[in-house]
Amino acid sequence: MTLTVEQIAEEALALPSEARALLADRLVESLDPAEDGYIRQLWTAEAHRRVGDVRAGRVQTIAGDEALDQVRRALTR
Repeated sequence: MTLTVEQIAEEALALPSEARALLADRLVESLDPAEDGYIRQLWTAEAHRRVGDVRAGRVQTIAGDEALDQVRRALTR
């Protein structure tokens, strides 16, 4: 039986967080290195866009400690 991408994703999301992180690392490592430059360009453009949003006041920043606390609370739900 062949699993669909959606079925694989559902199974992967049911894994404990450490296993999901390991799986994510393996999947990223399996990507074509030729695409790495393109992906890097996309992330660079996204970073510039986000910096512009902060500088223009379109978004409000929060302290790193508070951000981590919010993530931890979300993960324990």
